[in-house]
Amino acid sequence: MIATATSETAGGRTQRLVDGEFAFTDEDFRHIATLLHAETGIVLSEGKATLVYSRLAKRLRVLGLDSFKTYCALVASDAGAGERQDMFAALTTNVTRFFREPHHFEHLKTNVLPPLIDAARRGGKIRIWSAACSSGQEPYSAAMTILSLAPDAASLDIKILATDLDPNMVAQGRAGVYPQALLQGVPGDMRSRWFSPAPGDAGLQIADEARAMVAFRELNLIGDWPMRGRFDAIFCRNVVIYFGEDTQAKIWSRFAPMLTPAGVLYIGHSERVSGPAASRFKPDGVTTYRLSDGGGR
Repeated sequence: MIATATSETAGGRTQRLVDGEFAFTDEDFRHIATLLHAETGIVLSEGKATLVYSRLAKRLRVLGLDSFKTYCALVASDAGAGERQDMFAALTTNVTRFFREPHHFEHLKTNVLPPLIDAARRGGKIRIWSAACSSGQEPYSAAMTILSLAPDAASLDIKILATDLDPNMVAQGRAGVYPQALLQGVPGDMRSRWFSPAPGDAGLQIADEARAMVAFRELNLIGDWPMRGRFDAIFCRNVVIYFGEDTQAKIWSRFAPMLTPAGVLYIGHSERVSGPAASRFKPDGVTTYRLSDGGGR
């Protein structure tokens, strides 16, 4: 619940959005929300004020700052570029797990991969993109799905691109080490086959065969996309729901030319393809789409 209070400032009485350790005003919230939207496309309503305060108050303590006004000045400055990235990371939701929305991986295994693997064994290639990959569970779930069908995947031209805005998530994914508790969604046979104890009792590390298949990169979905080739499947799930409608429509439109003619787009359970791109996609399962026009840039 958003609480309001007043505090004395040099300019008089200022209304607080959240009653807490640090003064957090409507002006502070608008500054942070505007910066986040401009850089990431994420829309913050005032109803998120308490969440913003709780996550960023930790940053103020770490930095030894005494007010959100000072923090806002820092993240808006050239000297605050590093902290600006930390702010984005703190405000970004990174909810993920292995084989989340399992029907997508079953669709990938049953409807998408078999002909692609056959073609790869004849010299073709397979390309998959996990957009907003968080800490790596999604692309590694795709990798294990591929390995379940093609134990010889290392000898084939198969690559999974995993991208995320947050460099901390990218680093975690690249390491491929997870606590035992996070492997609950992994089937028992896959867990025993593709995970082993990490050095120093840090958790379990995914096998080299899966790690070699996945390339982790930092990428902002509303920024430039340097990729030039097309993908056989794109996972972009539970991400664009945080964007405004115009940004959502642009993202869907940008995905269409990135898919091969038979390519598949997997989206989140509460998302729908919208805007001009809606006519270019046809349903092929639950929150699963194929191009209706054969692709083309």
